[in-house]
Amino acid sequence: MKRTYFSTFVLALSLLFLYVPIVLVIVYGFIPNGVSMSFFGAKGEFLGFSTKWYSMIFSNARAVKDLMQSFWLSLTIGGLATVISCVIGTTAALALHRWKSRLQTVHHALVYTPLIMPDILIGISLLMLFVACGVDCGFWTILIAHVTFCVSYVAMTVLARLQDFDDRIIEAAYDLGASPLYAFFKVELPILMPGIIAGGLLAFTLSIDDVVITSFVNGAGTNTFPTYVSSMVKHSRNLPAVFALSTLMLLGTGLLVTLSKLIGGVDFKKGK
Repeated sequence: MKRTYFSTFVLALSLLFLYVPIVLVIVYGFIPNGVSMSFFGAKGEFLGFSTKWYSMIFSNARAVKDLMQSFWLSLTIGGLATVISCVIGTTAALALHRWKSRLQTVHHALVYTPLIMPDILIGISLLMLFVACGVDCGFWTILIAHVTFCVSYVAMTVLARLQDFDDRIIEAAYDLGASPLYAFFKVELPILMPGIIAGGLLAFTLSIDDVVITSFVNGAGTNTFPTYVSSMVKHSRNLPAVFALSTLMLLGTGLLVTLSKLIGGVDFKKGK
């Protein structure tokens, strides 16, 4: 199809809309004045760029101590939620793929529901559950909440991988004398690994990015990075530190994407 000037203009406009805010976040991570949020002084002179916000982050200065605590808390919860979600989600996907019954139809609906349910409804429901059970909100309630919605994304990603899976491979392994456990870890799991990794990366991204659900189930002193940033974004003079840390997170995300592409090209059955 021939490219027109209008389609090129729409493409350029879309790219600008998507990436200009990211570029601004990176640029404002080098701003010299966190009070005025400007690169210019009172007389209009250009103040240049500053790396003091990065220095504050790496030196764990008192001004950004709470910010860094919330960041490490988000990483911890995101990592644990990803591992747990991968285990439960993969198990759920295998169950949905192997057994077909009316009960499995209900199972599929339960797994699919969190994908379409509003975040605020999930947050309120979980909060009511924790209150009814007499559970104090904190680290564990946030972790349970994140696992709750991450499992569905992992299960659906692995289930999509299973749609093209040839079950005769497992039958061949059984014919050659493999036990069910050996066939799973040596035959089926390597084939499913790209889907599991993709689901895990998606789960980690959703976990570390969540604000709405976390704001309902967090407790005193357990602010994650997104909830802490949302509370300081309008009044903190250390806001550029958020931009600097976000830039580092962007670099980390880029490395994860690159790693996922490399892993996607690995043949896990042959190890190369």
